Amino acid sequence: MEHFVGLDVSVKATSVCVVDDGGKVILEQKVLTEPADIIALLTSLDVSFCRIGIEAGPLSQWLVNVLTAADLPVICVETRHMKALLTAQQINKTDRNDARGIAQMMRVGLFEPVHVKTLVAQKQRMLLTSRKLLQRKLLDLECELRGTLRNFGLKVGVVSGFRYEARVRELVAGFPGLAAIAEPLLSVRRVMRQQFAVLHKMLLDVVRGDPVCRRLMTAPGVGAVVALTYRATVDQPQRFVHSRAVGAHVGLTPKRYQSGETDYDGGVSKCGDALLRTMLYEAAHSWLKAWGVRVAQRRGMRRAIVAVARRLAVVLHRMWVDGSEFRWSKDSTALPAIA
Repeated sequence: MEHFVGLDVSVKATSVCVVDDGGKVILEQKVLTEPADIIALLTSLDVSFCRIGIEAGPLSQWLVNVLTAADLPVICVETRHMKALLTAQQINKTDRNDARGIAQMMRVGLFEPVHVKTLVAQKQRMLLTSRKLLQRKLLDLECELRGTLRNFGLKVGVVSGFRYEARVRELVAGFPGLAAIAEPLLSVRRVMRQQFAVLHKMLLDVVRGDPVCRRLMTAPGVGAVVALTYRATVDQPQRFVHSRAVGAHVGLTPKRYQSGETDYDGGVSKCGDALLRTMLYEAAHSWLKAWGVRVAQRRGMRRAIVAVARRLAVVLHRMWVDGSEFRWSKDSTALPAIA
């Protein structure tokens, strides 16, 4: 007899529910959110498991990797799909009911699995997000200091990053009180710039040693950051049967609503990875003078950039799968054809 498991994971504890192939509950119990405790509980039943379901979340990648290494058939389930199903069948939302609902979903096969990134991709993603965090906070600090000084009639103006600190010191030189307040902020900014440079160098070193990233960078507008973001997000290109599916995966395809006599396309779905979507949107500006200019004439500039970003996602995937470098077609105003 096959058995199915639902795991409702929280930071401290995980609710476990085991059902048989007839839907009968065999076990309901809470354990600590540690792989060893979950594995010990499941193996103590001495039964065979067909599917073990876990909702995608902050701890899911860690748990899935460890449980898979223990030869347990664990499946990570898409969050929105699971939420919709659980909401439809529950009146009271509890951890116990969620675990039972996940187990029943595994039993009937009513679930949408998601890809769990490899350890390499997770490390690359952490590097990208950490670098982005420092970059954003550094910009926030500079803008806040600019706005505060402007209240006193002190205008920083347009200066380079290297000249920013000297310019602020020059402005507050005659205001001892302001200088005392600005000094800690400038010190923090200096440290943040140094550590941002450290992370950026780490990113460049990773890209330099990765042949996939170097190949992706042969496409116009694709630099080290865009290439590594694409590499870490897609992770395993073979999971996309068709290259055009990558555009939908990162939320660059239009939403559609159809019901009865109503049928219309909306804006892009914005599902999937927001960081990669942003990077592709920025990289698409380099392509507008070629293929995108014709779209801009028909649909407007913003839609043209989105269309080019979607096309870029498809082209990069095909380059990755084929092991080929980017090349323009004979017509310099057209992108390569995509199979």
